Amino acid sequence: MPALEEFSRRRHELMTRRASAPGLEIYVGMGTCGLAAGAQAVWDAVENELRERGISARLVRTGCIGMCESEPLLDVVRPGEPRITYGGVSAEAVPEIVEKHVLGGHPVEEHLIGQITDPARPYQELPFYSKQRRLVLARTGFIDPRSIEDYLSVGGYGALLKVLTSMSPEQVIAEVTRSGLRGRGGAGFPTGRKWEATRAANGRKKYVVCNGDEGDPGAFMDRSVLEGDPHAVLEGMMIAAYAIGADEGYLYIRAEYPMAVRHVRMAIEQARESGLLGKDILGTGFSLDLHIKEGAGAFVCGEETALLASIQGERGMPRPRPPFPAQSGLWGCPTNINNVETYANVPAIITNGADWFAAVGTERSKGSKVFSLAGKVARTGLVEVPMGLTLRELIFDVGGGIKEGKRFKAVQIGGPSGGCLPESLLDTPIDYDQLTATGAIMGSGGVVVLDEDSCMVDIARFFLNFTQSESCGKCTPCREGTKRMLEILTRISEGKGEPEDLDRLERLARVVKDTSLCGLGQTAPNPVLTTLRYFRDEYLAHVVDKRCPARVCAGLREYRIDPQLCRGCLLCKRSCPSGAISGERRQPHVIDQTLCIRCGACEATCPFGAISH
Repeated sequence: MPALEEFSRRRHELMTRRASAPGLEIYVGMGTCGLAAGAQAVWDAVENELRERGISARLVRTGCIGMCESEPLLDVVRPGEPRITYGGVSAEAVPEIVEKHVLGGHPVEEHLIGQITDPARPYQELPFYSKQRRLVLARTGFIDPRSIEDYLSVGGYGALLKVLTSMSPEQVIAEVTRSGLRGRGGAGFPTGRKWEATRAANGRKKYVVCNGDEGDPGAFMDRSVLEGDPHAVLEGMMIAAYAIGADEGYLYIRAEYPMAVRHVRMAIEQARESGLLGKDILGTGFSLDLHIKEGAGAFVCGEETALLASIQGERGMPRPRPPFPAQSGLWGCPTNINNVETYANVPAIITNGADWFAAVGTERSKGSKVFSLAGKVARTGLVEVPMGLTLRELIFDVGGGIKEGKRFKAVQIGGPSGGCLPESLLDTPIDYDQLTATGAIMGSGGVVVLDEDSCMVDIARFFLNFTQSESCGKCTPCREGTKRMLEILTRISEGKGEPEDLDRLERLARVVKDTSLCGLGQTAPNPVLTTLRYFRDEYLAHVVDKRCPARVCAGLREYRIDPQLCRGCLLCKRSCPSGAISGERRQPHVIDQTLCIRCGACEATCPFGAISH
């Protein structure tokens, strides 16, 4: 097999070259989070400095390394020295870093974050990383995602070569099954069993599909992997295709992820040019081609049957199962669907073995899990932790606790289909089964932390408003049930609720959960049910006392002017859009509650702190 030998030789040369002492290297985080923080200006400034000073260095674009709050990030690697990372870098700071560190060898303390001696466990001295275990994100932030050479130089496509030259499809499936890998898209179905069912299905044509339709508010795990390490996802799909007998596949990525789409498209072209896609790959007899389908942003297309309909050019609406996609998927053919993170785990499992992967995590939830940590937490970003780590460790050890020293109130885990868990459940391990027992779900990995200023009724209303808007409308329980639930929640948040609404809301939520057609409707009530279960006192405050303890719900606010503090400056009176404030200059003012629209303009305008709610 000359093609196989040539590819193996090229890969070995790139790995050898990377392992040898490299020259001067400068890395700039150019993921979406980095660019949003100003990384392009930093990149341009580094390019300009290197050019004007005549410095020979390899300048590398990387994806997100996880410290999103510290972007823009810039790393300097001098020959024979550790990799030094700078955070919060501006274009103006670049000349000093180049002068003192790149040329002089003296790191600049002002922006210094830490150093890396072991890429497998970066920044272990930093609390943000000390409890992380990077399996999926092992290369993200360390390679140029637009370069197949970079991916090959760190051992990329070695798992594919192993599979094509020394493993049968049955052996591949057995290895994945033995690893205990469960689908990272939310449901946690055993990956090996899904592959086995697809391989066993009757069908001359079979497909492999990657679900990259990440639509949860506050979630950016799949986007970061696709942006930062697209070849890992492709390699996982190639191995899956070989295992199930597929010769064609699709990556379904929402169009709102333009960089992810661009990087995956580049990776596909590079893989095709390298002989890794197409007919008779590397002369092994295995054939596969991959395509990108850009989604239009419908949350329901994260459900596998709706996703398949969208790929086929139809409206993205779920259908009853069975038959499952493994038996009848794309155009009626057996189809395997996994999400981005699931496929990205596969190459490492094949390379290192099932036992290596199974040694991480818990008895029933193996490996690690990538989370996007967002909300009122001190250190936001992309994290990857071993299964079994507790929510408390994730939020307080990795995330650094609550911003501004405020009190923790709840964590929303699993996206809009997940649940809101209170402080009493912070010691719950991150495990598929134990999270489900609390009323939440693992979901795809979105974690939103809430503090004392959050109203749980308003949070439930926010997420239900999202899922109600995203319902495809096909089945009555979801279409009508979520709408009625949202109406009740809105009524409660406006101070018009009744105690009977709580039982009515809970009964309706359980009906929607038990009778909806697809996962969207079946999980949409989770935020409502968990907030009713763990934060019922807040609901009672809204419907009985007609007050919002967190002072968030506008319909329950009552703005008052303290006559002892009011100076009669007229600023609040002029800012009031409804004419609810009256009073003469230098005299205390008053607010007519019948005219007040509770917009808060008066409180924001008052320079003396005389107005409160």
